[in-house]
Amino acid sequence: MSDDERLLRRAIALSEEAARAGCEPFGAVVARADGTILGEGFNRSRLTHDPTSHGETEAIRDACARLGTLDLAGCTVFTSCEPCALCVAVMQITRITRVVYAAALADSAAVLGRPPGAMAALRAEAGLPVGQGRISASQSLRAEAVGVLERVAAAGGVGVKPA
Repeated sequence: MSDDERLLRRAIALSEEAARAGCEPFGAVVARADGTILGEGFNRSRLTHDPTSHGETEAIRDACARLGTLDLAGCTVFTSCEPCALCVAVMQITRITRVVYAAALADSAAVLGRPPGAMAALRAEAGLPVGQGRISASQSLRAEAVGVLERVAAAGGVGVKPA
């Protein structure tokens, strides 16, 4: 059995664990190229009332916490189902290099009785500038917020404590 199959089977096992816990049946693993598991997770949204608690985000949070970094470049996410727009965004933010998935979004929609195309619509809207989708937006107090950014930059960037 290849590492990809082994790690994907672990993600599927985590999806079963999620279902037993009364959660959405989605699980994921973050691994190095050598097959070392760095993080695991399953969808806990219903348990925690956290809409961002998807299998992939939980596995990424676990890996980042264990490694003490937000940079997962060179790592792969193995997931029981094709990732949604939220999970893809988190993968991009953390520089995940690759994703391997089992079920397609269309499979989960059909089996779980979700509207067909809902995830495709979410993906399309998530890529739009804020305010150009179904959620309205307005901007205010720009100068004050930019001032904070400028002070952080002048102090040497994020993580630098002011004197």
